[in-house]
Amino acid sequence: MTGERFDSSQPHRTNPANGKPLFARYDLDRAKTTLTKDSLSDRPTNMWRYREVMPVIDDGNIITLGEGWTPLLKADRLAAATDVNTILIKDEGVNPTGSFKARGLGAAVSKANELGQTRLTMPSAGNAAGAMSAYAAAGGMEAHVFMPKDAPIANKVECEAYGARLTLVEGFITDAGQMSQRAAEELGLFDVSTLREPYRAEGKKTMGYEIVEQMGFEVPDVIVYPTGGGTGIVGIWKAMDEMEELGWIGSERPRMVCVQAEGCAPLVAAFEKGEEFAEPFPNPQTLAAGMRVPAAIGDFLVIRAVRESGGTAVTVSDEEMVDGMVEMARMEGVFAAPEGGATLAAMRKLIDSGLISRDERVVLLVTGNAHKYLDMLPAGMI
Repeated sequence: MTGERFDSSQPHRTNPANGKPLFARYDLDRAKTTLTKDSLSDRPTNMWRYREVMPVIDDGNIITLGEGWTPLLKADRLAAATDVNTILIKDEGVNPTGSFKARGLGAAVSKANELGQTRLTMPSAGNAAGAMSAYAAAGGMEAHVFMPKDAPIANKVECEAYGARLTLVEGFITDAGQMSQRAAEELGLFDVSTLREPYRAEGKKTMGYEIVEQMGFEVPDVIVYPTGGGTGIVGIWKAMDEMEELGWIGSERPRMVCVQAEGCAPLVAAFEKGEEFAEPFPNPQTLAAGMRVPAAIGDFLVIRAVRESGGTAVTVSDEEMVDGMVEMARMEGVFAAPEGGATLAAMRKLIDSGLISRDERVVLLVTGNAHKYLDMLPAGMI
């Protein structure tokens, strides 16, 4: 952190001096006078229940579809099958548009609305594009989406259904990102790419607030997180620091586990080498579209959070992801996207290696539901 300050009433993307992500900061001493544990029972059951630590200043600028306050499910059958004391599934698939992307884009589009930025652009491998398109539609805003041609069909359809201007791109999410940046410059669009503006992480961090609140203001021992761009890990880690300053928790922290696909694991490779920044991953391949991110602008933030937490980074194969999807569906009734299946596969590996002990409380972050992935899954999977 450089300590530089920027006017929050103006639209910002990355730090113009070094191109690194900017973070929103709040007057937490002031926030704690109203954002108390006791106050939460009377608040709306969505992510805006944490208003004092959200970036939109005027409530009239919030564009909401009811995102957040997703269930934290006790997975007793999975716990028995893996001989783990407590497994909890944070099911983000029940969000609007079917994934946790509703949180980040709900915050980013609302803040863009407040800043008068009504023409938006972003690259996406799928779910983020659908979420941005939905919130832009709800706010009467213009949405431009750049998406790899091989993204799930459902994501392409939903973007067009919401009225977004969809451009399909040869290559990967990084190629789509370059086209989105060019469009932003040439057409005067506001780019809401992952961590290229300060607001999406603020929506994602509410997962951390909810997990702690839903656990009775206790912190889990481990959070297993499927990672592409890594905004969720960055946001949850930020939330932990904020909650300590608010007096909700102490210095305890969950161990953060970064899970990536074997066919696209730049962050895992950097973590294992002891490096701070990740090299772009060559020829990324995985059926989990949300994890096929060969280079992430916030790589150092994700790796730093994992290390500071005492956590780790691990890969799983596509086959292991699908096995995890099937097991989670059949044992707990949660139809997780491949990324969610990856968390169960990763947890099993970490139990076997002794990095997760059987007396711990483990949260599996299911980032979306599987319904948008049906065309990508093997016939006869279920």
